Amino acid sequence: MKRVSLLILVAISAWLMSGLGLGAAEKPAAKRPNIVFILADDLGYAELGCYGQKKIRTPHIDRLASQGMRFTQHYSGAPVCAPSRCVLMTGKHLGHAQIRGNRQHRGPDGQPVEGQHPITADALTIAEVLKKAGYVTGAFGKWGLGPVGTSGAPHEQGFDLFFGYNCQGVAHSYFPPHLWRNGEKIPLNAKPIPGHAKQPTGLVKLEDWQGEKYASTLLEQEAVKFLHDNQHQPFFLYLPFIEPHVAMHPPKELVESYPEAWDDRQYRGQCGYLPHPRPRAAYAAMITHLDQHVGAVLKALDDLQLTDNTIVLFSSDNGTTHGSPGDEVFGVGGCDSAFFNSVGDLRGFKGSLHEGGIRVPFIVRWPGRVQAGAVSSFPSYFADHFPTLCDVAKITKPDGLDGISLIPTFTGQGQPAARNPLVWVFPEYGGQVAVRIGDFKVIRKQLATKTPGEWEVYDLANDWSESRDVAKDRRDLIAQAEDILRKESVANAVFPVKVPGVLE
Repeated sequence: MKRVSLLILVAISAWLMSGLGLGAAEKPAAKRPNIVFILADDLGYAELGCYGQKKIRTPHIDRLASQGMRFTQHYSGAPVCAPSRCVLMTGKHLGHAQIRGNRQHRGPDGQPVEGQHPITADALTIAEVLKKAGYVTGAFGKWGLGPVGTSGAPHEQGFDLFFGYNCQGVAHSYFPPHLWRNGEKIPLNAKPIPGHAKQPTGLVKLEDWQGEKYASTLLEQEAVKFLHDNQHQPFFLYLPFIEPHVAMHPPKELVESYPEAWDDRQYRGQCGYLPHPRPRAAYAAMITHLDQHVGAVLKALDDLQLTDNTIVLFSSDNGTTHGSPGDEVFGVGGCDSAFFNSVGDLRGFKGSLHEGGIRVPFIVRWPGRVQAGAVSSFPSYFADHFPTLCDVAKITKPDGLDGISLIPTFTGQGQPAARNPLVWVFPEYGGQVAVRIGDFKVIRKQLATKTPGEWEVYDLANDWSESRDVAKDRRDLIAQAEDILRKESVANAVFPVKVPGVLE
């Protein structure tokens, strides 16, 4: 009798569980991996400890690298902000990208408006694809792909929530008049600090260039809040932080944490942007503050027990700030890249298609999938992130992407024996094009001038400082590059590039 009663009880329990959707066959599917993509602004290849930096403290990013994979040959989409972000968001290299340069948008009256030239409504972003697949999407930082009120605004391009700078020019100040939350302007500083000023004489004081509300801290806070608010659903969190792009506005306590002996003279704004009494310490503090933002995001993932199901990717939109004719030592905004050896042995800086302008740090951490402490020399670039993140989310990749998925490299399954060539078509800084074919870089500069430069060829496997031009011995590679550019470049009336005999 007891046995019969027990069987009846088990049957009733199974029936109740089935009715409540709790049976074994009804268990919910595993949550898709969360995605966090952190993008630094003008961070040089060698400005992190894990990439050889000796003076600037970056413990959180270094820890991220120790827990994941560090890439030594990763390239940004472009050597300046807006086009690099366009490549990242759309998965199309500069030959196909709608945005090829930094260009202020103009309204119907022809006057400049706040924001850069917008991507069109037809542009398909990774945020749109992930949102359609059920991800909640958020972006906090600097956008640069179209003003509010245009097709390029972030909340029109797949982001449920955007908070930050819509315009790159406004982002030159860390104490701006306002930021944007989707289409709403959020007042910030009644007395904003401009991003550009000079002080030719007198004592430069840090306090004279400080405002009330520090935008950089607000971006971090909003990012952490997004994690808390969306911890129970798959999310795509895009964090284009503004450091270390000048003007130099780091917190005072971080500036004072670096040696006074570093700074033997003040920076007076002679190379653009704002003066600073301790420019070298300030630049280091900017990068350390970026590192603290990363640490806050990683801590939030730990606290919410999201780390194991979250892939974190970290990179920079282009190389470090270049020099300026305004000073023999200080570069743009007071940056002293030589003091920090910001690009290591690489040639070139921001604005250049040489390695120093586009080879950037790239770190990926994905517990259980990416081996801790791994290093990859596989050549990759921003166009690869779109197809890669589609594979992370296990969704179908749209047609027309220029990159390849890096999942096999991430997970140790090997890497393609050969990949499609890496392409850059860049109209600014004199006009430049470059193609990486295997281990060789084929580059041509000064295309927008009356006397375009000749083709140059560099063997990056043996000369990644690009010091020995082997063009005279590798005409075959030049012919290949010309053919690739013909096939891989579409007309772009807003951002035209002319290559004599190739792209006219």
